[in-house]
Amino acid sequence: MGSFGKAIYSVGFWIRETGQALDRLGCRLQGNYCFQEQLTRHRPLMNVVDKTPVVDKEAFVAPSASLIGDVQVGRGSSIWYGCVLRGDVNSITIGSGTNIQDNSLVHVAKSNLSGKVLPAIIGDNVTVGHSAVLHGCTVEDEAFVGMAATLLDGVYVEKHAMVAAGALVRQNTRIPCGEVWGGNPARFLRKLTEEEMAFISQSAINYSSLAQVHATENAKALDEIEFKKVLQKKFARRDEDSMLGVVRETPARHIS
Repeated sequence: MGSFGKAIYSVGFWIRETGQALDRLGCRLQGNYCFQEQLTRHRPLMNVVDKTPVVDKEAFVAPSASLIGDVQVGRGSSIWYGCVLRGDVNSITIGSGTNIQDNSLVHVAKSNLSGKVLPAIIGDNVTVGHSAVLHGCTVEDEAFVGMAATLLDGVYVEKHAMVAAGALVRQNTRIPCGEVWGGNPARFLRKLTEEEMAFISQSAINYSSLAQVHATENAKALDEIEFKKVLQKKFARRDEDSMLGVVRETPARHIS
């Protein structure tokens, strides 16, 4: 960053600090009512120095997720509520049509004890279940990582492989194509059936469709949301009246 860039950065920092100070003052003046805001002010995308998250325009990132630093998210992928993808000391790459479900964590390692560089690479149409932890590992296309599973540094999950829910996969373990691994530490359990392989592919498709619904809802402006609430209350009252057989008379208008 040159001198001009540093100057612009400093001006931007000053403006933001001033805005935050004004916000704190406004909150104090509002008292208890300042906590009634409807929309989150959380920032899903955050730079680390010169490393910036890159998200495809057709991907969905939930408003409470955090993508930090060198993170790339491909077309049609979805990063769900409460997820943290922290690409600060290395890179994170998410392919197309992949879903990282709620409260999952993806992190990286600059290197391990053997000096091996450990980014996190997740392929296309992968499903990562709720609260999973993926650290410096590789997951190939159309693989499945179950809820609360943990993949440590150097783990390699091949295409059409499955890591069972709650499994702990030790460092540098390779899970071959078409196998199910589970337990703590994880070990081979059995081969995947054709139906289970089809389920993995369908799971990714289902989440891509669901993500579009959430993206549409999250894109709504505050005034649109409030207007919809008013309409819902109005029609709910009308439905309640019809169920009770109540007829409300409209006050006569006086013509002068």
